[in-house]
Amino acid sequence: MSKPVDSAVSAVRAYVQHHREAFLDDLAEWLRIPSVSAQPDHAVDVRRSADWLAAKLKETGFPVAEIWDTPGAPAVFAEWPSDDAGAPTVLVYGHHDVQPAAREDGWDTDPFEPVIRGNRLHARGAADDKGQVFFHTLGVRAHLAATGRTAPAVHLKLLIEGEEESGSPHFRALVEEHAARLAADAVIVSDTGMWSETTPTVCTGMRGLADCEIQLHGPDQDIHSGSFGGAVPNPATAAARLVAALHDEHARVAIPGFYDGIKELTPRERELFAELPFDEEQWLRTAKSYATHGEAGHTTLERIWARPTAEVNGIGGGYQGPGGKTIIPSSAMLKLSFRLVAGQDPEHIEKAVRAWIAEQLPAGIRHEITFGGATRPCLTPLDHPALQSLARAMGRAFGQEILFTREGGSGPAADLQDVLAAPVLFLGISVPSDGWHAPNEKVELDLLLKGVETTAYLWADLAENWRDAG
Repeated sequence: MSKPVDSAVSAVRAYVQHHREAFLDDLAEWLRIPSVSAQPDHAVDVRRSADWLAAKLKETGFPVAEIWDTPGAPAVFAEWPSDDAGAPTVLVYGHHDVQPAAREDGWDTDPFEPVIRGNRLHARGAADDKGQVFFHTLGVRAHLAATGRTAPAVHLKLLIEGEEESGSPHFRALVEEHAARLAADAVIVSDTGMWSETTPTVCTGMRGLADCEIQLHGPDQDIHSGSFGGAVPNPATAAARLVAALHDEHARVAIPGFYDGIKELTPRERELFAELPFDEEQWLRTAKSYATHGEAGHTTLERIWARPTAEVNGIGGGYQGPGGKTIIPSSAMLKLSFRLVAGQDPEHIEKAVRAWIAEQLPAGIRHEITFGGATRPCLTPLDHPALQSLARAMGRAFGQEILFTREGGSGPAADLQDVLAAPVLFLGISVPSDGWHAPNEKVELDLLLKGVETTAYLWADLAENWRDAG
C-alpha cells in the first residue's frame, strides 16, 4: 500500500522551489557584505549588514524589525505576533557577523563574492551563520502559504547578534536590558549543525565553561638550586603537583564537590548516542591524536558531550632557554579550563577550585587565582514538547528519523536560557565539511532548503502541540 501524500509537505516544497532562486539571490547579496566584527575597519560593514537584514525582515512581513545598538556591534531584533493570543512565543537566535577572510588565506575565490559550484554555495558566512539565519525568512513565508495564515502560528521573535565571532562581549547585557521584549517560551538557536548529510540530528544541549589562571610565587627571585634546593618550596614543582592531582586514576576530576548536582545521562540518551555512526579512528585522525582517553565508564561521545572536564591549557615557570640554569624559580603559572554539564553551577565550581588550590599548596607558596567570565551549560530534556515538535518538523523535511546529539563546546545560547528562563533548542543544517572559520566555507544547498522546510512545519506543530506553554 502506498504511503499517503502529506499535503502540507507538498505545499511547502512547491512554495520553496518556486522561490528558491530569489531566496539565493537575496542571500548572496547579504553574503557580499564583509561583516567581520573582529576587525575595526569593517565596523561600517557590520552596521550595513544589520541594516540590510532589518530591511529584509520587514520585506518578509515582520511588522517590527529594529537595530539594537551595543557598545560594540549592532544586533537586529524582529517580531511577528500570531493572530492567536494563546500561541506559544518562540525566539530565534543567530548572528550576522562573520570570521575574517581573505583570498590569500587559501580561498579559491573571493570569500565575499558568493559562488555556486555544483550544489554548494561558497562564501564567508554561507553556513556560519548568515545562511542559517536567512532560511527562517523563506521558512515563515512557506509556513503562511501552506497554512493560509496571515501571521505565524506562534508569536515569532528574532534576535540576530553582531558580535558572536568576537566572543559576544556585550550579548548578556543586551539580553538583560531587553529581557521583557525577548521573553519567550522557547529559544531556537540556528547557529549549529547536524551529524552528517545522511544523518540529520538535533542538538539537545551545550556544555558550559569556566576558566582560570593561577600564579604561584615562591622565593622573591630565582635562587641557586645548590645553595637552597631541597630546603625551600619550588613553585614549579607545586604547579606540577597541582596538575598531577587534578584527576584520579579513573580520569575523574578530583576536586571535592566538582560533580555536585550534575544531571547524569539517562539510559535512553546513552542508547541514542550509541545509534550514531561514530567512527572513532576517523575522529582520532581529525583530532590529530593517537589514542582516546578520559573518564572511565563512558564512551568518547559521552565524554565530549555529557561529562564535565578539567583541562590544563598552559603550564610554565622557571628557565626554558638553551642549556641548563640550576635555579629554583621564583614563580610558575597554570591555565585551567572546566567544561561543565547540566546541573553544575559555575560559581560553585569557582569556589571549589579556589578551596582545592589553597589546600594543595605547601607553606611558602603564595598564589593568585583569576577567573574569566563563565558560561552556563544548557540542556533540554528529550521529552520536552518543544524539542519533540522540532524533531517531528525536521523529520518531515528530511523524510527520515531524527537522532539526537549534544555539543561539547560553549556559546551564548546559555545566556538566553539563563536570563529568559526558557528551554534552548538547536535547529541547524550545517555539516562538518562546511568549513566554518576555514577557507572555502560553503553550505549544501539541499540542506539549506531542508532548513527552510523545517521551519515551515515547526511553527504549526508547536502551536498545535504546546498550547499550554505560557
